[in-house]
Amino acid sequence: MKPNECFLLKSMKIHWLHEWDIGIDTARRIQQNLAHDICSEPLRQDIRTISGADVSYSKNSNAMHAAVIVFKLPELDIVETASASARVIFPYIPGLLSFREAPVLLQAFSKLEITPDVALFDGQGIAHPLKLGLAAHVGLFLDVPTTGCAKTRLIGEFEEPDTSKGARSALIHHGKKIGVVLRTRQNIKPVFVSPGYKMDIEGAAEVVMRTVRGYRLPEPTRQAHLMVNRIRRMQ
Repeated sequence: MKPNECFLLKSMKIHWLHEWDIGIDTARRIQQNLAHDICSEPLRQDIRTISGADVSYSKNSNAMHAAVIVFKLPELDIVETASASARVIFPYIPGLLSFREAPVLLQAFSKLEITPDVALFDGQGIAHPLKLGLAAHVGLFLDVPTTGCAKTRLIGEFEEPDTSKGARSALIHHGKKIGVVLRTRQNIKPVFVSPGYKMDIEGAAEVVMRTVRGYRLPEPTRQAHLMVNRIRRMQ
């Protein structure tokens, strides 16, 4: 980063809300309690920086790795990266993925000097049985607006959007719109976008479309995926 690129260097602060070495029943209780703190609101500032994050698991051990990349908008130039590795301590249970992956993600975020204006995750936001997917859960710890952009649906019903780039349809659960099914590239499978924390549905879709560069996945999470897999192969 050049000296005249005056991003606010205030270091990423993590608001620790609970422990992670817990049982399944405790995790569900925490999830139910934290879901009440999720707020949906329009973005209140221009987005100058956005981060993408992803997790990868070692094949021959119980280690997992996280990568976070911060980009400058609108150019999508990389201005900072961070990574972390940890031991997997929580089992894979649908609906409780954040209890498995959030600890190592937060370790990586804690190493950033730049606090991103928005954080984008390869996972769900409020499109989750308790409105607390990975993007929403981690957003509470980061206290920044977050968006989930998942490759598959967890809950909700939808109609297939038009095949053109940018086409979208509503993702509906129990009669309520919880996200959008978004076509990021013409004639390619759509992604499932839902707001996490301090984000509304329209803002979440805008964030994804602003960061698409010719691939199905938005560039921040696509690049984080490539980076974390390189880290995993080096271990």
